[in-house]
Amino acid sequence: MDDKIFDQVHDIDLKKTMETSYIDYAMSVIASRALPDVRDGLKPVQRRVLYSMIELNNGPDKPHRKCARIVGDTMGKYHPHGDSSIYGALVNMAQEWSTRYPLVDGHGNFGSVDGDGAAAMRYTEARLSKISMEMLADINKDTVDFMPNFDETEKEPVVLPSRYPNLLVNGTTGIAVGMATNIPPHNLKEVIAAVVKIIDNQILEDRETELEEILNIVKGPDFPTGGMILGTTGVEQAYRTGRGKVRVRAVTNIEPMANGKNRIVVTELPYMVNKARLIEKIAEMVRDKRIDGITDLRDESNRQGMRICIELRRDVNANVVLNQLFKHTQLQDTFGVIMLALVNNEPKVLNLSEMLNYYLLHQKDVVTRRTKYELNKAEERAHILQGLLIALDNIDEVIQIIRSSRTTQEAKERLVERFGLTDVQAQAIVDMRLRALTGLEREKLETEYKELMEKIAELKAILADEKKLLGVIREEIMIISDKYGDERRTSIGFDEYDISMEDLIPLENTVVTMTNLGYIKRMSVNNFKSQNRGGRGIKGMDTIDDDYIEDLFMTTTHHYLMFFTNTGKVYRIKTYEIPEASRTSRGTAIINILQLQPGEKISAVIPIKEYKEDEYLFMATKNGIVKKTSIVEYANVRKTGLAAINLREEDELIEVKITDNRKDILMVTKYGQCIRFHETDVRKTGRTSMGVIGMNLTAGDEVVAMQLHTQGDSLMIVSEKGLGKCTLISEFTAQNRGGKGVKCYKITDKTGNIIGAKAVNKDNEVLLITTEGIIIRISVEGTALLGRVTSGVKLMNLDEGVTVASMAKVREDKSIIENQNEEESAEEEYSEENKEVSEEVPKEE
Repeated sequence: MDDKIFDQVHDIDLKKTMETSYIDYAMSVIASRALPDVRDGLKPVQRRVLYSMIELNNGPDKPHRKCARIVGDTMGKYHPHGDSSIYGALVNMAQEWSTRYPLVDGHGNFGSVDGDGAAAMRYTEARLSKISMEMLADINKDTVDFMPNFDETEKEPVVLPSRYPNLLVNGTTGIAVGMATNIPPHNLKEVIAAVVKIIDNQILEDRETELEEILNIVKGPDFPTGGMILGTTGVEQAYRTGRGKVRVRAVTNIEPMANGKNRIVVTELPYMVNKARLIEKIAEMVRDKRIDGITDLRDESNRQGMRICIELRRDVNANVVLNQLFKHTQLQDTFGVIMLALVNNEPKVLNLSEMLNYYLLHQKDVVTRRTKYELNKAEERAHILQGLLIALDNIDEVIQIIRSSRTTQEAKERLVERFGLTDVQAQAIVDMRLRALTGLEREKLETEYKELMEKIAELKAILADEKKLLGVIREEIMIISDKYGDERRTSIGFDEYDISMEDLIPLENTVVTMTNLGYIKRMSVNNFKSQNRGGRGIKGMDTIDDDYIEDLFMTTTHHYLMFFTNTGKVYRIKTYEIPEASRTSRGTAIINILQLQPGEKISAVIPIKEYKEDEYLFMATKNGIVKKTSIVEYANVRKTGLAAINLREEDELIEVKITDNRKDILMVTKYGQCIRFHETDVRKTGRTSMGVIGMNLTAGDEVVAMQLHTQGDSLMIVSEKGLGKCTLISEFTAQNRGGKGVKCYKITDKTGNIIGAKAVNKDNEVLLITTEGIIIRISVEGTALLGRVTSGVKLMNLDEGVTVASMAKVREDKSIIENQNEEESAEEEYSEENKEVSEEVPKEE
């Protein structure tokens, strides 16, 4: 009979069985393995590891414990799966290149960025990190639900209290069945600031927070390995929809080497890129000749940080090689954002705003439950204290009742009957020690009771008013931000294909140089070091035959640059549109940037932020003609340029300044004449007018400089052969325009003609540029202050046949762009000077 039962074959539908079994498996993977909970951002295995560690009393203030012990406890009590999956989760939470704010403090070999695995768990040790204590804070105050473990012998938390938004802060990645999640890590300060913004809007304005407001606070992911995010389009899309692609690029630097070669140095990699595999890939591409020009490849990383060195051949363009590396290797990588998390145990794709709001709901729940728990405890204690105080008020009678009772139970019953106490209060009185009868103890009890009543009132107020509750959350989360917050590691860079990028281009001061043959480039300001008078200078840039630097000036990346040409036209671009280059590179031909006509050359450049009604452009030509026109007339410049001044034959525009109609104009000629007149002598004319005579010139003479008297207290004049001097501007008295002016320099064979003049102060510095492209930077203070009719002192030693080509003033300005995002404050900082300066660079800090 029994055999028959066992031999029975049950026919089942395979399709149905497979479907139901697979659905069960899929749901198990989705809900309790691969996806994080939106509230604490943890997967079950991570939550169980952290809870096991707190149960083991393995906090940051205790010694490290063997990982095998932690894994064993987790497996035996809460997580009935393989030890490798548990140890893997533990290791990941301890790796600072995997987790932005590590939740485990590891001790021993926990792997490396090169993809090396951690040592076996019997060798490594761990304890909770300080920030993970905020994940577990108040867990014993009934803040979260507990559920039975797999064999119902223990209780484990359904979710952790998570006092900061861990899901966004540390991110997560997981592949479930039919779905995956990939949430990037973020900066703690930014995410908490976003939560605080949501709270503030609810408390102060009773309104929901727009996603736009949060986007202004959370700039983008912040990866533990640093790197640079290109553009904001992908980031914004991810934050708005929950899905997006973020392009991340390694941080690289092109360094010149002693032998004239260049090397590319990589100091930060995109998130999750294996360094060893990346180097292998580059070596493979060099071997297969897919990338040409790399002569050596070294990994120089050490405890101080990452450094991959890629040496290049002398004849290759470093930027071209770098772009090939970005294109073909993981030096540039894409992070596909999928913000999928469990909401009420259901997988949902969430946008940034929803994530933060779900987190805030969780915090409201946690703080409400904690407050109720504390209120309950406080009321219980207050109840006992009431009984004790009643007993102390009637102490003689209480003692008499207790002494005359045969048993404790009888004493309790008589006390309850006599004083109307509860059983708990009567028990407390019976348990009371004799020392409670001293006056000091009584005071203590009264004080404790008073404090408890205040605390109870406060806790009840929090429970009664949601705004008070939010205020508590805000205060506590701000403490976490101050305690654990740090600066961003991942920068947000410029993406040439992203239209909205202008807002993200940092406002910073920059040096722009332009050569006589029209090569232009933008450089960092710290390329130039100060030297003493009479030095040889440093190599400014490689120039081709007969080319030299003609213009050198300072501006910021967000200014418009107005280019005035010798033919009297004006063109305009933004500074950041000029390609950035090194000090020694030649730059880009201006013809690639501006649509210049044949024979047209740039004669003046004005950096300008905005066009104001009360400002003017003051122009001077080679033949002494001047013109003043309202700057507003130049507000709309076409790509093909705009007529700025009408010129006579054989005349050229040489200089343009921004003025406010209150300045004195100084004009200097190459034969050493100078005139000073009031700007009001020149009437305002239209954009296409010719102007009026400013200075009467002798035959063969021409104007080489035009300055404003407010630009400095003395006029520094430099001649072709490297001599120069300063003369006080006060020595030049104002006369009417159109005169011949007065002698300002004694010209001899030793000096040569004047090449330029600048209004300077004694703490200024000046750059002199020779026809060979050598730059020397000298202090005005070291230059002789002499009278008008003198020749000056030697400023620069020149080789045979070399002359000074141009000069540029350096201005000290320590506070430009203290905050790169506050364009306006930086603008005010030096707009006054910039009105007058078209050829200036800032002093090196």
